[in-house]
Amino acid sequence: MAVNVFNTASTAENLSRHEMLEWINNSLQLSYNKIEEMCSAAAYCQFMDMLFPGSIALKRVKFTTKLEHEYINNWKILQNGFKKCGVEKTIAIEKLVKGRFQDNFEFAQWFKKFFDANYDGAEYDAIAARGGQEVTTGLKASASSTARKPSPGYGAPRAKPVSATSRISTTRTTGSATSRISSGG
Repeated sequence: MAVNVFNTASTAENLSRHEMLEWINNSLQLSYNKIEEMCSAAAYCQFMDMLFPGSIALKRVKFTTKLEHEYINNWKILQNGFKKCGVEKTIAIEKLVKGRFQDNFEFAQWFKKFFDANYDGAEYDAIAARGGQEVTTGLKASASSTARKPSPGYGAPRAKPVSATSRISTTRTTGSATSRISSGG
């Protein structure tokens, strides 16, 4: 049976996102770059197998995922593992599969506390346990590094450049009189 842990406002000693990623990657021999990649639940399934061997059917876990329904499958496998072990944690699957940082980071913080309370220090070969499979998600690198600007003439129409000789007309209201000011060519 699992030792249950609960998050409270007084819970301290949370890891930073970088420390959390380091722990996940080192423990499971992964190469995650972002906490958001935890949205597939594959890593959590493997952690549960590490903590409670046989609680998760690792053969059913999809380690190479690209789509939300594959993430949901993994979360349901994890949920069943929780039930088998008596873990009293509600998993907000619909939020976690969206891959947002905050939701996934909060769950990862809770899971780290759960892991620390239940880990017996036994050796675990993560790569062998998942049959040598790589663990990947359909999440892309940060939006700023992968966003492509559309080529001019392809897609949306080009905006006309403003030149120094363009006519600019504005209306100014002062008191009771309205005057028209024109500038340019």
